[in-house]
Amino acid sequence: MTATSDLGTTQQASPELLRSVFRRHAAGVAVITARGERGPVGFTATSLTSVSAEPPILSFGIGTGASSWPAIAGTDHVGVHILGEHQQELAATFARSGADRFGAPTVWREGPEGVPVLDDVLAWMVCRIVARVPAGDHRIVLGEVVLGDPTGPGRPLLYHQGRFNGLRD
Repeated sequence: MTATSDLGTTQQASPELLRSVFRRHAAGVAVITARGERGPVGFTATSLTSVSAEPPILSFGIGTGASSWPAIAGTDHVGVHILGEHQQELAATFARSGADRFGAPTVWREGPEGVPVLDDVLAWMVCRIVARVPAGDHRIVLGEVVLGDPTGPGRPLLYHQGRFNGLRD
């Protein structure tokens, strides 16, 4: 049901309303990686959030139907990579279902705790998973930062209106 008032057009809560509102919310783009039983797994996430400074904890969401979920559900450590505006294609590859995410042209190496670490990102961290909290058809994963590198060059990649974008001056 839609109504027009001095508040604009209001809609009842629905998955479509949530998606429509969040299309208007610009978010940074990250790739989460983990070691899986049959090789590395990863996915693009715009739900990355800083949770606590002491101890350093972050969170991200993942759908329980995602191809990466079984590995995330069973691992102790994940890699969190902040992408630069030069990495739109990498973000799209890790967002695409069925893509060979770790094949060429993706450049990566095995990092600490066996976590896949992507090259040429703005920053990366390895996190120890401390909780997986049920949230509807997703899980909110809490990870304590173990180590990382914040020194990659460039500017951040953003996701807005269903597209990857760089910052505008």
